[in-house]
Amino acid sequence: MFRFSNNDCRRRIFTAAALTAVFVCCLFLMVKFEPIMVSASDSIENDIWSHQTVKSLPTRQFKILHVMSYHSPWEWTDNQFNGFQSALTGLNIQYHVMQMDAKRKSDELWKMQISKEICDAINVSKPDLVFAGDDVAQQYVTKNYVNSPIPIVFCAVNESPEKYGFAGAKNVTGVLEKIHYTATIHLLKKLVPGVKKAAILCDTGAMWPPMIEEMKQQHQKEIEIVSFDIISTFDDFKQKVLAYQDSVDALGFLGVFEFVDENGKNVPMEDVLKWLQNNSRLPDFSFWEDRVLKGTLCSVTISAYEQGNQAGVYAREILVNGKSPSEIPMMHTEKGIPLINLAAAKRLNIKPEAELLLISKVIQDIAIK
Repeated sequence: MFRFSNNDCRRRIFTAAALTAVFVCCLFLMVKFEPIMVSASDSIENDIWSHQTVKSLPTRQFKILHVMSYHSPWEWTDNQFNGFQSALTGLNIQYHVMQMDAKRKSDELWKMQISKEICDAINVSKPDLVFAGDDVAQQYVTKNYVNSPIPIVFCAVNESPEKYGFAGAKNVTGVLEKIHYTATIHLLKKLVPGVKKAAILCDTGAMWPPMIEEMKQQHQKEIEIVSFDIISTFDDFKQKVLAYQDSVDALGFLGVFEFVDENGKNVPMEDVLKWLQNNSRLPDFSFWEDRVLKGTLCSVTISAYEQGNQAGVYAREILVNGKSPSEIPMMHTEKGIPLINLAAAKRLNIKPEAELLLISKVIQDIAIK
């Protein structure tokens, strides 16, 4: 049997008490500093929400005056406006649309009259932004407001920005229109491999000469363009088309809106295209969807919706984010859509390859009879 001295007992009691104290401290520390497991995504999300304030959309109503160079209903102008409005979804906007109708009324007196009405409307209503489509609106309206307090966003402009004083302007930005010339010629060659020569015809619209220069600079090598003809009357147009039937393999068309009849009145585009279908046996091409819908064989088209939508994106930056138009670079859209009219192909005894149809938008019939 073991016996402990009084000193031994005191030492053992002290040791036990010390061990108990250490144990209690360890428990306290474990509880006090227990680690919290946080995933990387939680950490990032918490950091974002702790430092970021979500910017709400403005509730005020904006006034936008939309200047159409041409008219509505028409696919080109309507799709521009649809694309523009789509980019501004969620905003409280009052639109005022003014149509210059310059495709159907191309005389100078009318353009001066309607442009004065539009300028008067801008001066009175003082819109928050002017959205102007195509060149006529720039030539007769928006160039009068360069460096004014009113932001201007354009689309589908063929001329260089310098033409209208837009280059370097503090209040103007927009989207330039560039035709898909080389791609359209390539599509034509896929449809009709034997095409070697073509002529391109257009009316006297002011936007066509710069477009012709642009085509000349692209230097496509697939076919020879024997002539670019700018024609004023419908009779001269018909004579040119008939004369080319035996000297070229295809015809291309830019503007077909401003040919005038014997009374000096514009011949409707539908009448021009209908005459072509009844009197030309040559495959034809253009650069806009509405032509293929109305009987032109093929086109790699400019997207009016994309033009308008990009302009709408710019307008949103100006109205919502407070950007100056001068901070937003003018650009041109890239997207081109290959279109083939099967009814026109059938009329011309052309049988497109299945692979070509699969990568193209196919129009089954002709919208004018």
